[in-house]
Amino acid sequence: MPIDAAKALAAEPRSAEIAWDHKDIQLYHLGLGAGVPATDPDELRYTLESKLHVLPSFATVAGAGMGVVGGLSAPGIEVNLAAVLHGGQSITLHRPIPVKGAAVTTSKVAAVYDKGKAAILVLRSEVADAEGPLWTSDAQIFVRGEGGFGGERGPSTRLPAPEGEPDKTVERPVREEQALLYRLSGDWNPLHADPEFAKLAGFDRPILHGLCTYGMTLKAVVDTVLGGDVSRVRGYSTRFTGIVFPGETLRIRMWRSEGRVHVAVTAVERDDAPVLADTIVEHA
Repeated sequence: MPIDAAKALAAEPRSAEIAWDHKDIQLYHLGLGAGVPATDPDELRYTLESKLHVLPSFATVAGAGMGVVGGLSAPGIEVNLAAVLHGGQSITLHRPIPVKGAAVTTSKVAAVYDKGKAAILVLRSEVADAEGPLWTSDAQIFVRGEGGFGGERGPSTRLPAPEGEPDKTVERPVREEQALLYRLSGDWNPLHADPEFAKLAGFDRPILHGLCTYGMTLKAVVDTVLGGDVSRVRGYSTRFTGIVFPGETLRIRMWRSEGRVHVAVTAVERDDAPVLADTIVEHA
């Protein structure tokens, strides 16, 4: 059987050492579109080492960790990568991420859910340095054709739609070369760079990384409703619902409530096609 849920869940966690410094942070921020305008003091917090802070979504690229592909090689997991979709992502911050750090990431398959025609794997990474826990990251991986093994269906990830008009709406352009820059932070999938590979995958042209959209969205929330203070972010979760092409524009709608911001992201040029849904930023 391609997925042996019991074996995957019983497997020993795997640990790896990771490290990063200001260059990794700056490259990641530039891959999200930071630095426009280049001399804007608000943007220099993302691009200039003497003023640098760390957007919490950097956790998704900090070091190799187990990652999505690594997680799919865990004991009990044998799947066709062509059937794999990144369904959702969440991060819980235990404290702000330092500009320079060395840590240990411990990764495991935290859950396997049976959705009938598909399976959902939850790949969890817990990261800690010498001072204690830094963050916990969960990637929800949707594997087509691997359900029906009699496992638990798992919790619903759908949230009630926010009521009323959004408190804030901003638009963020995706540069034509942005996927080429973002992939330098570690996701080398040719789907995001090679037109011929993209066509084989069923797309007219290369698409933007979902985690790039994820990071761009968090930056917009931090800059728009959190006063530019990355240390206020406590958690960030989303469900991926659609693709983005380089050159398009993201429309980011935000509804504020006590301690959280509910966000919806669409692609402007494709009649507001959904991109991210059930997106929550929890904050202090």
